[in-house]
Amino acid sequence: MPSKFSIAVGVIPRLYYGMKTAISLPDELFRAGEALAKRLKLSRSEVYARALEYYVALQSTDDVTERWNAVADSMSTAMDPGLMQAYLETLPLDEW
Repeated sequence: MPSKFSIAVGVIPRLYYGMKTAISLPDELFRAGEALAKRLKLSRSEVYARALEYYVALQSTDDVTERWNAVADSMSTAMDPGLMQAYLETLPLDEW
C-alpha cells in the first residue's frame, strides 16, 4: 500500500532517510519484531517503520469511516409511506 511516507524511499537511500528515535517495547514484542525482521530479511528499523506506516494508514481510514457514519446518521432511514404501503400489499403474495 503506497503512502506519502514511502514515496521518498525510492528517491533517497534508506540510510539517509528518516528520523532516528528510541522507543521502549515489552520484551516479547521486541523478540517478535526481531524474528519478523529476520524472516523478512529486513532491518529492524524497516520493520518498525512499515508497522507504523500501516497503523497510521488504518487510523486515517477510521477517520473516513467516522465521517461517513456521521453522514449516514444525519439521513432519514424511514421508508416512504407510499412505498411501504406497496410493500405491505405485495408481501402476502410472496411464497416463503
